[in-house]
Amino acid sequence: MTANPTVTRRNFLLGAALCATMLSGCNQGDGGQAAAEDQPAAAPAAGGNVLVAYYSAQGHTAAVAQTIADELGADLFKVTPTEPYSDDDLDWTDDSSRVTREHEDESLRDVELTQVTPDGWENYDTVLVGYPIWWGIAAWPIDNFISGNDWDGKTVLPFCTSSSSSLGRSGELLAEAAGSGEWQEGQRFSSNVGESGGREGIAGLGLA
Repeated sequence: MTANPTVTRRNFLLGAALCATMLSGCNQGDGGQAAAEDQPAAAPAAGGNVLVAYYSAQGHTAAVAQTIADELGADLFKVTPTEPYSDDDLDWTDDSSRVTREHEDESLRDVELTQVTPDGWENYDTVLVGYPIWWGIAAWPIDNFISGNDWDGKTVLPFCTSSSSSLGRSGELLAEAAGSGEWQEGQRFSSNVGESGGREGIAGLGLA
């Protein structure tokens, strides 16, 4: 991944949003205990419209996405499986659960989505992509969103939530699947995000 060196006030806002102080977390579904990683994410290029697109299994990634979108005035797009995951589906300790079976058999990971391409996709210059970490990689419901869209000309910043895993190579693997776009270094967050926590972190920098 190649970081864009352009630094503007909006760049700082994007980086600040991803470095905001987050509360401690919960379980594997979107899970996380630790706060955001010490190293800040590379700020994407400013300019044009910004979209925050995310898949959230249990609401934790959604909370991060909402905080970022609120602070940036960005649009939100929720990646939604046609067949939503129930709590039982997400029980990774159960060998017969949906996520466990999908983890063990990659052919089951082709998750159909209610909408693949956000309205006005061609108008977005910067896209932040959020997802939980499942077994060390991006939760696979995000995969068809990535592979089903044209990322050419877009600056992309991945962010994730997890119980203990780092971002790892999840962003790199998504960039490979996308095949185009200027993908930046990403950021990991704890999963249980308080709305005020993110805003306080940005407000403390005097940028919001």
